[in-house]
Amino acid sequence: MTSLMKSPRRAMPFVLAAALASTSLVAIAPTTALAVPAGGYADLVETISPSVVFIEVSGTSTKPAQQMEMPQGMPEELRKRFEQMMPGQGAEAQPVHGLGSGFIVSTDGQIVTNNHVVEGADKVTVKLSDGRSFEAKVVGNDPLTDIALLKIETDVDLPAVKFGSSDSMRVGDEVVAMGNPFGLGGTVTTGIISAKSRNINAGPYDDFIQTDAAINRGNSGGPLFNNAGEVIGVNTAILSPGGGSVGIGFSVPSDLVLDIVADLADDGAITRGWLGVQIRPMTDEVAQVLGYDAPKGAVIEAISDDSPAQKAGLKKGDIILSFNGTAIDELRDLTRAVADTDPDQTADVVVLHRGEEVTRAVKIGTLAAKDA
Repeated sequence: MTSLMKSPRRAMPFVLAAALASTSLVAIAPTTALAVPAGGYADLVETISPSVVFIEVSGTSTKPAQQMEMPQGMPEELRKRFEQMMPGQGAEAQPVHGLGSGFIVSTDGQIVTNNHVVEGADKVTVKLSDGRSFEAKVVGNDPLTDIALLKIETDVDLPAVKFGSSDSMRVGDEVVAMGNPFGLGGTVTTGIISAKSRNINAGPYDDFIQTDAAINRGNSGGPLFNNAGEVIGVNTAILSPGGGSVGIGFSVPSDLVLDIVADLADDGAITRGWLGVQIRPMTDEVAQVLGYDAPKGAVIEAISDDSPAQKAGLKKGDIILSFNGTAIDELRDLTRAVADTDPDQTADVVVLHRGEEVTRAVKIGTLAAKDA
């Protein structure tokens, strides 16, 4: 397996929890015991496990073939003749095999998993808890939130999960993770919510639930349940110096997943609003000069030509303080607020322009892939 780094910009090894074919076992230290519900988790697991699936992907990856080293001083004409005769020159197609997890979200066979589990796959196979296997179609995917929607065709209704509200969960609440770590199907681990709204610099929409429930390679795309058996997250990444669980895992919150899945089910694509600005944080020095207790807002560094921001009169150096009623305390507050706004909708943007607060009415555009 090749370990995929979640954030190459940082030294901290955030590892995507999908598993490419690998059989090496990693010794994992036991986690601290939790106060479990009366009678344990067995009844809960029996109820939810039929909705959790095993995902296997296959494809090909093209990489350069190994080159045979020619003797130094060989005449150029002779070198060319040898190169033409040697097999394996150029690119070779190498088979790729990967494993992941997912869960059924509709009785007619819609399945949620991580985008990185199925991205680039030629074939996606879904195995149910009862042993039946189906070839799956990728309905749509969203790399920015790492969510993908699959569909399998079956002549019987399938057991679908229920979603809970991730927003209502509190730090310290107990959770149950299910998936297929290292290809070990139906594995159940438990833990608590360690933190909420984590930003691990994986993308512009980071808002992860952090949990100490053991998550390993192969758990990617699997569900994180609350004690009521409702999905409150999709297990996606781990912080791991060695590639195995150290009790720091990250899940995409269910409230976000529901919105993404609804869009993907509709037309296989995600539509996001677009403002057309490059932004940076306010510095402590600027905050002090303006009389703020702490830096806030988003400072406009550049504005795209013919963008909604330019048409509305926003200027380089303006500080965006709020967007359609949402206060901008961090840069991601603006990114999310704009993305969640329907294209062609007019938004009130409050900016600090040359020391004066002014409101600009901005007609939001549509985010193109090149601007994501």
